[in-house]
Amino acid sequence: MVTGTLRGQIDRIWDAFWSGGISNPLEVIEQITYLLFIKRLDELHTLEEVKAKRFHQPMERTIFPDGADPRGRAYEDFRWVRFKNMAPAEMYAVVADHLFPFLRTLGGDGSTYAHHMKDARFTIPTPGLLAKVVDMLDGIEMGDRDTKGDLYEYMLGKIATAGQNGQFRTPRHIIQLMVELTQPRPEDIICDPACGTAGFLVAAGEYLRAHHPELFRNERQRRHFHEGLFHGFDFDNTMLRIGSMSMLLHGVENPDIRYRDSLAQDHAGEEEAYTLVLANPPFAGSLDYENCAKDLLQIVKTKKTELLFLALFLRLLKPGGRAAVIVPDGVLFGSSKAHQALRKELVEGQQLQAVISMPSGVFRPYAGVSTAVLVFTKTNSGGTDHVWFYRMEADGYSLDDKRTPLLPEEKLGPTAALTDEEAEKNNLPDIVARFRMLAEEAACVRTEQSFLVPKAEIAANGYDLSLNRYREMEYEEVQTESPATILRDLADLEKEIVQGLWELEGMLR
Repeated sequence: MVTGTLRGQIDRIWDAFWSGGISNPLEVIEQITYLLFIKRLDELHTLEEVKAKRFHQPMERTIFPDGADPRGRAYEDFRWVRFKNMAPAEMYAVVADHLFPFLRTLGGDGSTYAHHMKDARFTIPTPGLLAKVVDMLDGIEMGDRDTKGDLYEYMLGKIATAGQNGQFRTPRHIIQLMVELTQPRPEDIICDPACGTAGFLVAAGEYLRAHHPELFRNERQRRHFHEGLFHGFDFDNTMLRIGSMSMLLHGVENPDIRYRDSLAQDHAGEEEAYTLVLANPPFAGSLDYENCAKDLLQIVKTKKTELLFLALFLRLLKPGGRAAVIVPDGVLFGSSKAHQALRKELVEGQQLQAVISMPSGVFRPYAGVSTAVLVFTKTNSGGTDHVWFYRMEADGYSLDDKRTPLLPEEKLGPTAALTDEEAEKNNLPDIVARFRMLAEEAACVRTEQSFLVPKAEIAANGYDLSLNRYREMEYEEVQTESPATILRDLADLEKEIVQGLWELEGMLR
């Protein structure tokens, strides 16, 4: 949790960037990411030095070599502990003219962070701003992994501009809901093919730390956690850098986060490679057939990106693999052949477990679109008996552009313990509890917030998955009088009105 003190420190850094001329929130986070990466490199180098001295052995990994760079500046000056004490003008020269070119050479060490830093651009405009930001970052105690992660989450929460930036930000509590529904396991291989800032991967990692701490005592599982469990693709290099740093600050040493246009590239080598897909991909409309991966068109012949992404999820999952993904409402009821074919594949060919309808305000201020979470398992042999529908009415925040919390912080999210009154403002814990006991949902009637629908009924409705297709409205019984009684009452009312008019006329005389 970000404390008031830490929040204030980050806000001051943010304000310093804005007053210094950098107002794009993505650029602010990108520049802070570079500086945090540089600080991390110095920490790693220091750890190697301490280990080498303790065991009287040479350093296994030297990040800052002896000697000087091609322009004559000592590599030792590139370390955070050195340049943070320099005068602003000298610090700026070291960072801009020497350190950043050095960062671009680090890709050869094999880490995903170094790989994404090879295109690093330094855009802090003045020595004064750099010195101020370095001093502020140095004053933040980030020795604890939770603090680092919360700090970065708080900064990512500041991406609140409308338009293009919005596609990168899925609300953290919705991500946590989807992770709770799928319950990641230490042996999983998780993929987000449109990872943005890696929010789903980060949340999955935090879930594993909380629920499976024993994995870090097993060398094979620990190595898998750091190097083989997390996979994210994106075609925006800024997002890749930010996502990689977020994973690093949350304690994942070397995740697989790389450039990939998930809809355009062939998926040879990726097919059936993952056991869990968590995603909220951007749905940009349509692609040309020429730009779409041919293996996806084999699953569904369409230009619609929302359908192509669903086809991609099925392509990436191993048999037995699970998925929780966000789709626009049009996927649930679209009448085209491609829409119906893909829904039929989910219901008949795979095991569709849940359709969770979310209110349109969930993604404000970015967009007011209506969306749903689909939860399914790839079986290639069916398995759908019933589909569970849930109508989410409240997620703990106001559904306007301000998205104001309706409950205290500890009462938000999918794991909070709530009273009945509080649950009306935050449906997420109820969703998780009911999903884990689906057999008991058979007793729910369709006027309730959640209910089960048999596969046969869904098939008879053209595989329509919109909740309102199956929901029944509850009407209050209204007591009505006989026509004769109503006419008599109207006549009495007329007499009263006429009498009142006569009395008013008499008073006026």
